[in-house]
Amino acid sequence: MNLRQTLMVLILSVIIVSCKEKQATVIPPQKLPVVKVSKTDVPLYRQFVGQVFGLKDIPIRARVEGFLEGIYFTEGVRVEKGKLLYAIDPEPFKAEVSAMQANLAEAQTMLANAENELERYKPLAEINAVSKSDLDFAQSKRDAAVASVNAAKGNLRMSQINLGYCRISSPITGFIGKTNAREGEFVGRDPNPVILNTVSRIDTIRVQFFLTESEYLTIARYVSNNREELKSRGEDGRKESLTLILSDGIEHPFKGSVDFINREVDATTGAILVQGSFPNPNLIVRPGQFGRVRVKMDDKKDAITIPQRCVSELQGQYSVFVVDKEGTVQARQVKVGERMDDLWMISEGLKEGELVVLEGVQKVRTGDKVIPEVTEFKSVSLK
Repeated sequence: MNLRQTLMVLILSVIIVSCKEKQATVIPPQKLPVVKVSKTDVPLYRQFVGQVFGLKDIPIRARVEGFLEGIYFTEGVRVEKGKLLYAIDPEPFKAEVSAMQANLAEAQTMLANAENELERYKPLAEINAVSKSDLDFAQSKRDAAVASVNAAKGNLRMSQINLGYCRISSPITGFIGKTNAREGEFVGRDPNPVILNTVSRIDTIRVQFFLTESEYLTIARYVSNNREELKSRGEDGRKESLTLILSDGIEHPFKGSVDFINREVDATTGAILVQGSFPNPNLIVRPGQFGRVRVKMDDKKDAITIPQRCVSELQGQYSVFVVDKEGTVQARQVKVGERMDDLWMISEGLKEGELVVLEGVQKVRTGDKVIPEVTEFKSVSLK
């Protein structure tokens, strides 16, 4: 074999080995999780930040001035209606009651004298033993004495009421907070404490949140147009149609209902106040907490929704990867609508029955061959 033949054999060998190596690097189609596009009726919800209040939050006020003599409760515990909470030094008010009692006795004595005098003048006036003006004077003196007695009784009653204000009891059964005054402190007049504490009833809680004007109109029109259907489902807003999501992301186990919608939109903020109430039998939720209130805004009929992880976004353009009947991956632009937690609503670009790549979106490219594996996606939005 000459040199030329030897070179030809070597070149052919290299080509054959190279071809075998290329054949060996061909990767067969891999299984790829996909979701099947389908149409469904989707409830559209929106969440609003709300603040929690007790069903009743009653401030405990010092209604008279004085030195705080005693505190008769433990802070932060449940107190019963009528339980003594605070006592203010009653001595100045007892003295005032005594003074008013003396004034009343004096007025009653003057009334008795005026009545006796009037009784003496009446028969004398009948026989013209005294003048008519003398009788009128006696009558007016008696009437003035009656008015003085009534005024003294009123003053006495007011002093007794003020004395009663020295003992401050709980107006409701509920949980009491931290006291704003301590024993020995002067209370009842600014800058000293006037509001001493607050008692809250929290077996039911109130949650207040705000809707923008446009959000309010959306909900109002939805309720107005679907009133009968919503009533039949118990979702007309007056029945348990609100969900409270607490700050740790966990839903409050009891649904709430709308108590009222304020009569006006605040001109400075463009928002309207809404209040809902929620049962709170376990007493976990407390006044002052913040949470998110989920409100149903509308029902979308025959909507196409896909998991949020299927959608890629670049410079305001949204796209997905679709697998055709031959198992070929194709990129496709779509138009998105509402976003609902882990779902996107697709308004254009997808048809019912198509397969959309769910996992590995960052790894696939247009033209890749795959074996689609249909996966059921469980959304938290449609629970």
